[in-house]
Amino acid sequence: MLKLSSVPIQNKGVKEILETKYQEIINQIHVQIADGRLQPGEKLPSIRSLSEDYGCSINTIVKAYSELEKEHKIYSVPKSGYYLVGSRHFEHDPSQEMIDFSSAGPDKWNMPYRDYQHCMNQAIELYKEEMFQYSEPLGLSTLRFQLSKQLQELQVFAPAERICVVSGSQQALDILVALPFPNGKEEICIEQPTHFSMIESISSRALNAIGIEVTSDGIDLNNLEKIFKERPIKFFYTVSRFQNPTGYSYTNKEKKKIVELAKKYNVYIIEDDYMGDLDTRKKSDPMFAYDPSGRVIYTKSFSKVLLPGLRLGEAVLPDSLIDSFTKAKFAADVHTPVLTQGALEIYLQSGMYGAHIQGLRKIYKKKGEILKQAFYTYLPDEVTFTGAESGFYSTIQLPSHMKASHLVHSLKKKNVLVQDATGMYLPQYKKENVIRLSVSQVEDTKIAEGVRRLGEEVVALLR
Repeated sequence: MLKLSSVPIQNKGVKEILETKYQEIINQIHVQIADGRLQPGEKLPSIRSLSEDYGCSINTIVKAYSELEKEHKIYSVPKSGYYLVGSRHFEHDPSQEMIDFSSAGPDKWNMPYRDYQHCMNQAIELYKEEMFQYSEPLGLSTLRFQLSKQLQELQVFAPAERICVVSGSQQALDILVALPFPNGKEEICIEQPTHFSMIESISSRALNAIGIEVTSDGIDLNNLEKIFKERPIKFFYTVSRFQNPTGYSYTNKEKKKIVELAKKYNVYIIEDDYMGDLDTRKKSDPMFAYDPSGRVIYTKSFSKVLLPGLRLGEAVLPDSLIDSFTKAKFAADVHTPVLTQGALEIYLQSGMYGAHIQGLRKIYKKKGEILKQAFYTYLPDEVTFTGAESGFYSTIQLPSHMKASHLVHSLKKKNVLVQDATGMYLPQYKKENVIRLSVSQVEDTKIAEGVRRLGEEVVALLR
């Protein structure tokens, strides 16, 4: 094992000492790699022992090791420690590697950190004066113009004046849930299951919501018409492509029919298309394309394809809702931060976004293909699954007598993480035998192994 010698540092402040020690650890490892004292595959000292040697906090060592990981100099092995990149001279059990199907954020290895950093720096120069004063509630006019151009590639044709920049599409949804609509109706129809945050927006306001089940075959359009006809539905909320959590994508024929029903019964549609950028079907249109007049309110987020922490999204609003939405947006946060808006404007205008999306489509399509094949190979006949086309979301429905929470618990012991989907249902439609999977942050080579362990555990619980 590598030994690092610590040298006392005198005549410095506490902060300087910690920073110096943090950098000193990194420098020593670099030196010992260069002179051959540290060989590929060799194990580094434990975090605790190194903190004792240097007389510093564990966080200082963690920070140093994290920086070395970012440089791809070292890597961690769960329950074993840190090793120098370059070989596999250590022995470990592959079954002990954690496979995380529960995290549904973007693939961290394919995020444009450096490109976006350049855009942020440019935005600081471009908008340095605007950052010291309040901005427009609906967003920078220059960004809204760029968004209008970018949306055309998704077959969403809307002027910049109808586009609102929001702090993630969830902010737009939360505002729209509370706003009165021109049709004067108050109930909401939503897909079941759907993502946690939308459930929370409805539940926290004690609104009356009607659910419609999403299966591997989509929704029952006859049932949807019955709901529209018999209930005072304000709007139908739908994730039209790669639905969360089922992964289902509507066909153009289904989308057109849903829009026709909405027109017939004076119902609005909120089309949440935050995964639309990943659609590889060239002729796939959003519902908005079938009625751009305002019947379909289009929302989109950049969280799943850029950096979630930026909290940026957009909504295309009908003229009749712009004033009330603007007031609600102003009351919520005055406006979305200028710096992140400016960076997105530059990122879109430069063409970086288009190139980034092209790469992501290939990555997630491949992940989806691997996942679907693994489902067919390893899942027992007693379960059914949905989705997997994008590699982002899919569900597995267990036999009715099995609880998802039990499977989640037992899989964790096998180092596989999955999401219990129980909280993605309204209380009156709740199912407790559904789990959600996402392979967005799982390495391609680990997907099949994770599904194999999952399948084995389901069989064991069935027995």
